Amino acid sequence: MQLQVTNSPFTGEQAELLNKLLPTLTGSQMQWLSGYLAFYGAGNNTALASVAAGAAAVAEAPLAAVPDLPQALKEATILFGSQTGNAQRLAGRLADKLKGQGFEVTVSAMNKYKTNKLKEVGYLFILASTHGEGDPPDNALTFYEFLHGKRAPKLEGMKFSVLALGDTSYEFYCKTGADFDTRLAELGAERIVDRVDCDVDFEDAASGWLTAVTGAVSATAVSAAPQAASAPAAAQTSAESEYTRANPFMAEVLESLNLNGRGSDRETRHLELSLEGSGLTYAPGDAVGVYAKNDPALVENIIALQNWNAEEKVVTGKAGETSTLREALLHHYEITVLTKPLLEKAVAFSGNSKLAELVKPENKEDLKAYLNGRDLLDLLRDYAPWTLAPADLATLLRKLPPRLYSIASSENAHPEEVHLTIRKVEYEAHGRERKGVCSVYVSERLQPGDKLPIFIQQNPNFKPPVNPETPVIMVGPGTGVAPFRAFMEEREETGAEGQTWLFYGDRHFVTDFLYQTDWQRMLKDGVLSKLDVAFSRDSDEKVYVQHRMLQNGEELYKWLENGAHVYVCGDEKHMAHDVQSALLTIISQYGGKSSEEAAAYLAELQEQGRYQRDVY
Repeated sequence: MQLQVTNSPFTGEQAELLNKLLPTLTGSQMQWLSGYLAFYGAGNNTALASVAAGAAAVAEAPLAAVPDLPQALKEATILFGSQTGNAQRLAGRLADKLKGQGFEVTVSAMNKYKTNKLKEVGYLFILASTHGEGDPPDNALTFYEFLHGKRAPKLEGMKFSVLALGDTSYEFYCKTGADFDTRLAELGAERIVDRVDCDVDFEDAASGWLTAVTGAVSATAVSAAPQAASAPAAAQTSAESEYTRANPFMAEVLESLNLNGRGSDRETRHLELSLEGSGLTYAPGDAVGVYAKNDPALVENIIALQNWNAEEKVVTGKAGETSTLREALLHHYEITVLTKPLLEKAVAFSGNSKLAELVKPENKEDLKAYLNGRDLLDLLRDYAPWTLAPADLATLLRKLPPRLYSIASSENAHPEEVHLTIRKVEYEAHGRERKGVCSVYVSERLQPGDKLPIFIQQNPNFKPPVNPETPVIMVGPGTGVAPFRAFMEEREETGAEGQTWLFYGDRHFVTDFLYQTDWQRMLKDGVLSKLDVAFSRDSDEKVYVQHRMLQNGEELYKWLENGAHVYVCGDEKHMAHDVQSALLTIISQYGGKSSEEAAAYLAELQEQGRYQRDVY
């Protein structure tokens, strides 16, 4: 794509210079430049001279230890708040880089960090995702509340930077990271690299931030100790598998079964994939990332509406890779979700003044309503005419993100296989039928023998207890039961003897009881100690899992007092909140506690890793 005044914030002269420079850069030069620009934007012009001295190797070569620095300048603290593990993995990468520079590094989940040490920290790096409607992830909540409370200390002398992870399709994009960034500055800490906000395709932005941070730390240390020799940043070290998010494994589909019975108004696929030859491993609680394909009918409708040539070549990769327009829309671009940044960029290509009006700040609620349930085809129909060309799609659209699904199998029970539970998503909105990208692809167009690009997403924040004798309470309605099949298969294989209690719910007992034969067999064999079910449409009054929990409240509280771990998986907007409310009621009623004491009790369970959630 050529930069122009109409599709970028640059002047004509600036765009011309950039168009000459960018095609000549190598991948490593691009990576270094992204970090340099982030650091430059933070106002650190003087220190940049020190960073530039080692520029050629900033992302490649190991860094010699910085000698003779004051102890405070040789220590760094990295705190992460992570729901699915992305922020935690990036924290590990930053730690490796800083250790390569000779720093002593403390890496910790926010809920494990002793806040009385915060005032002594010289360098603090925050990596945090945003969960739900702008909320901190579970393992960041207590630190977030501490930092925004009256006990937060003044932090003059601290240097910091924040990496925020989020999703631009949500209203409160990267809010948690932004809140941390603002609050640290309010407490007197000095920002050495501007906050970077990462969308679902976070690798490039995160890598740029990592490079900028390691350069800033090196430059700041050199500035504070002139006798120290400057050196390039540490190389990223990784023990990851050959197959990763960026290099997915093509897994063969072994089996695809509909778990719902005849007559059900739902379709839930049990998908069995082969991992043979991949070297990929996983543990209960982990997830699989699936790269799906967009609906071919939607792609053809977009091409026809714009009168584009489906075979026209467009750029789809950073290194200049190309594909046909049809293939790009099928495989590379997200076309089913509209975001505020997308509409803001689209204004430059639309001849309809109403679009520019819609994205104005005073029309925030109208914009929010428009984004809900609409896709690229709606946008192109509603705000024509367009000057948009196929080559401009890379500017307008974000990459098609992988879909994450909790693993529903134990590797010990199914060597070199992984099982997924995927419910088909179909609904009508704004006069058109809408289809879930991955769920419809899996249920309608994927057959045994086909290959599916996948990767393993480790989730260290949703793991069964290490002690096999620890009691376990699992709450997983609908497809939220998937990880608990993995939990129970693993316990069955290893002979774990701790008591287990599953709360499961769906619509109808006859047609919607997912993995019913597995649970019945495990009950019979004693692997599963208790099973309570709630089928909401089988009675006049709707009954859900939280109601079954309340009905068994006295016994459930005894389990908690005996050290039980509680796991919740499924819908975040409604179910997870209702389940938490039920837990608080049970703790208050049967523990004889006030509402404040019950909340503190549950918070303590969370701190101890005894209350874990995998909600979405």
